[in-house]
Amino acid sequence: MVSTSLERRTKQLKDLAYQAGFDFVGISKAAFLEDEAPKLENWLKRGFHGKMSYMENHFDKRLDPRKLVDGAKSIISLSYNYFPETPQKNDTIKIARYAYGKDYHTVIKAKLQALLEQFSQHFGQINGRIFVDSAPVMERQWAQKSGLGWLGKNTLLIHKQRGSYYFLAEIICDIELIPDDPIGDYCGKCTRCIDACPTDALAQPYLLDASKCISYLTIELKDEFIPKEFEGKNQHWAFGCDICQEVCPWNRFAKPHNETAFTPQPYIDFSTEDWLALEEEHFKVITKNTPLERTKWTGMKRNILFTVNHQK
Repeated sequence: MVSTSLERRTKQLKDLAYQAGFDFVGISKAAFLEDEAPKLENWLKRGFHGKMSYMENHFDKRLDPRKLVDGAKSIISLSYNYFPETPQKNDTIKIARYAYGKDYHTVIKAKLQALLEQFSQHFGQINGRIFVDSAPVMERQWAQKSGLGWLGKNTLLIHKQRGSYYFLAEIICDIELIPDDPIGDYCGKCTRCIDACPTDALAQPYLLDASKCISYLTIELKDEFIPKEFEGKNQHWAFGCDICQEVCPWNRFAKPHNETAFTPQPYIDFSTEDWLALEEEHFKVITKNTPLERTKWTGMKRNILFTVNHQK
């Protein structure tokens, strides 16, 4: 039987997270991800991570959060909405919705740090670490285990009431909490994401060949040129890609965020001609503290030219 004090602590902790602006909160027990170990090993062996060599590092830490935080007992998974009220125009260089506003790493880390400090004030000194798409943490798998959604055929976490346009974050800590139960898979027979992917990156349901994903090609791949096999296939996407989310039926339930830091930057309204006329110094100014900084000017210029020169 679960103690009343443990129930109260878990509820209090979740209430604090909701008050901090997170949309959903779930708890998992810190343990080795036994089911994920062979899947990750096979994914790496097949080279589906492309040139993201860092994915080969810290294999044990990816699978066991207790190697990241001494004495870890719980993983608190949190989701933060980034769905914009208005999408881009269809006749321009496309930017993934998560990159419309300021860099989410900075925005969410600040919220997590403040939240962790609140936890310590309420529950005593806590040994914990915060993670936002950083360090070797299998965030989607932990979010799934904590009941925040299921991993869809596009490999993204999907929430039954709100879809998949969410950033995921974690607090791994040494306090005991009541774990939540996973939910079922509601993809059913739908294959819209697989059918819509123009580069065949979804090798099979629930399996992503990241080396073919437009997001990988336009962000992670640092080569001077995008491989010729993808010419004419990126459908105007020059930074990331939302195709598999746009066609997902569950995203009809997506609601606009209310985070001022994610207010669309001016470059969202740029025409293709605006992008082509852009100079490096101006690019640095307009993308400062946004996700687009990651590609740097050389990468973004490569993506834009590839998009413009190889459209069918």
